[in-house]
Amino acid sequence: MFESYKEDIRSFMEHDPAARSPIEIVLLYPGFKALRSHKKANWFLKHNMPFIARFISQRSAHRTGIEIHPGATIGKRVVIDHGSGIVIGETAEIGDDVMIYQGVTLGGTGKDIGKRHPTIESGVMIGSGAKVLGPITIGRNAKVAAGAVVVKNVEPNCTVVGVPGEVVRIDGERVDDLDQIHIPDPVMNAIQNNQKKINELQNEIEILKESLK
Repeated sequence: MFESYKEDIRSFMEHDPAARSPIEIVLLYPGFKALRSHKKANWFLKHNMPFIARFISQRSAHRTGIEIHPGATIGKRVVIDHGSGIVIGETAEIGDDVMIYQGVTLGGTGKDIGKRHPTIESGVMIGSGAKVLGPITIGRNAKVAAGAVVVKNVEPNCTVVGVPGEVVRIDGERVDDLDQIHIPDPVMNAIQNNQKKINELQNEIEILKESLK
């Protein structure tokens, strides 16, 4: 357990350039505190003590602003940056090395029974304010842009942007330099494509006018 504790601290240090020391992370980072509390709550739930599990999770939510249901499955080296407003549902599954920013919801749609929340595979980045809803799967190393709303499966190494979420592929390869700001914009791309078609039509009209003179 102590190795897991140190591993979590190292992961926060590596992903947050503002982190200055391990003690700062342990004492002052709400994301770190929420994840550690979840490990305790999950243990009590697995040992048939649901009330204690919910008590721990609700106390943590009150203190950190991050609500993680005790039943959620969370892997190794997961980092919650800032964290305020995050909600992770009961049947959510999160793999290893996942990065989650503030305001993210891993929730349900209200239409499903049993498995109701998303599965987030390893290496995924979920930007601030994104909503991933329903029993869908976000594939390995995928990126969900800030503010996106995702309600269908996303294949590995893809990027999802917009409302509703639209998958953007770049040569079928993982985009290493993509972050929350420098992401493809499908709306702007559509506008630019339409403008190009309008310009082509205008040129054809001008040519037709010249031919009729």
